[in-house]
Amino acid sequence: MDKIKKTVKKSRPFNILKAIRRVLAVSSILMVTLLFLDFTGLASRWFGWMVRIQFLPAVLALNVGVIIALVALTLIFGRIYCSVICPLGIMQDIFAWFGLRQKKNRYSYSPAKNILRYTFLALMVVAVIAGISVIVTLLAPYSAYGRIVQSILSPVWQWGNNLLAHWAETRGSYMFYSVDIWLRSGLTLCVAVVTLAVLAFLSWRNGRTYCNTVCPVGTVLGFLARFSFLKPVIDTSKCNSCGLCARNCKAACIDNKNHKIDYSRCVACMDCISNCHQGAISYGRPQKVSRPESETENAGASRRQFLSVAAVAVTTAVAKAQEKTVDGGLAVIEDKVRPQRKTRIVPPGAQSLKNMSDHCTACQLCVVSCPNEVLRPSGDIMTFMQPESSYERGYCRPECTRCSDVCPSGAILPITVAEKSSIQIGHAVWIKDNCIPLTDGVPCGNCARHCPVGAITMIPSVPGDENSLKIPMVDTERCIGCGACENLCPARPFSAIYVEGNQRHRIV
Repeated sequence: MDKIKKTVKKSRPFNILKAIRRVLAVSSILMVTLLFLDFTGLASRWFGWMVRIQFLPAVLALNVGVIIALVALTLIFGRIYCSVICPLGIMQDIFAWFGLRQKKNRYSYSPAKNILRYTFLALMVVAVIAGISVIVTLLAPYSAYGRIVQSILSPVWQWGNNLLAHWAETRGSYMFYSVDIWLRSGLTLCVAVVTLAVLAFLSWRNGRTYCNTVCPVGTVLGFLARFSFLKPVIDTSKCNSCGLCARNCKAACIDNKNHKIDYSRCVACMDCISNCHQGAISYGRPQKVSRPESETENAGASRRQFLSVAAVAVTTAVAKAQEKTVDGGLAVIEDKVRPQRKTRIVPPGAQSLKNMSDHCTACQLCVVSCPNEVLRPSGDIMTFMQPESSYERGYCRPECTRCSDVCPSGAILPITVAEKSSIQIGHAVWIKDNCIPLTDGVPCGNCARHCPVGAITMIPSVPGDENSLKIPMVDTERCIGCGACENLCPARPFSAIYVEGNQRHRIV
């Protein structure tokens, strides 16, 4: 009988709030992850709203409704955004869960490193105002998670899809189809791998160090969470100072010796409530907690952090799907080489290079959503990992508006199919020395046949001689810069016609 009583006493109380938080967190991270893995476009129709409620993209897009809702959520429930909505925070929770299975009661209270926190926040604010996109790109938590999924997990997902498609095809089913697996940017992959490794290490060692020391979103919400209506509170009349709450707080924000909680770091994970065998911690209004008046004002701030611990056993080599390299089984097809453009190309809806630079957080959602394999991360330091268009593998089809549909930050504004056909993002430039009729003496006209707006006309290569081989003439006033001519030009390795971008898009 005594053994039974001891077992009951040691068992952790069931916490319905923690269970609800976990269900919501798992649902959130699954929906966001699926957005970055899906190549059919179906996920964005159902879960596209998830990326629009991310804090930093909403701020950059000036989405006032979402910002007010997130601020209100924080003022009522505390930093629940960090443990329920933010995918990077939830990912760290998952790693931390594996770490706790290895070693329990591993954390301890540590004072807040406010100098570092506000330094990173100030750095982010200055970067946003000054348009230094590389800093915003590296510090944005949602974007960091997007790069990890797009660069590391997405190729594995696509490889599994191709295996399934091959298996189905051998059985006469075409329910699945194969997709190209390709490394869009080796630099972006390196950044994603390093980010994942650093986060995993920090989580394994100290819990939510990143969220409460580096993340500028966490710092802003932490300031608001000090004034939240509901928060974890410690009842000193029940507390026996066992320290279990502090040793299981991933945010390292519970000072059990003084019965205080740093609410600016507490992410409302409810772990302290689950681990307290005395029922001394509850989630509610601090004023309702019975304690001496001298302790009432500073009664609580629970900030527990769960950053992660787990193996980062990820294959850094993303296998590039084998492409067809022969023409009719005879001639070798040489890969196209990217031209040196004076002005980079950004997708329709971006309006201008400046708008893209000012609003984009380089989350890679538009890159992974592009069905035509046009968008890829920039390697330029000033536009680091922001999307830009290039036409070696495909061209920007007039009927596709996928990137403008999924962008959460206002870097690519929503447009209709009709609007896209009239937006000039660049113009085609003909390179005489590469054109096949002049180099090989054979007729071509591929660029003119496939131009969706009829901006290319074939004219005689010898003026006045209608029987001479035809060469293209570009009407730059009609050209929209879609890249069909550049992509479908048979000249190798450099196309005889390429697109030069516009600093600011115009209507044709």
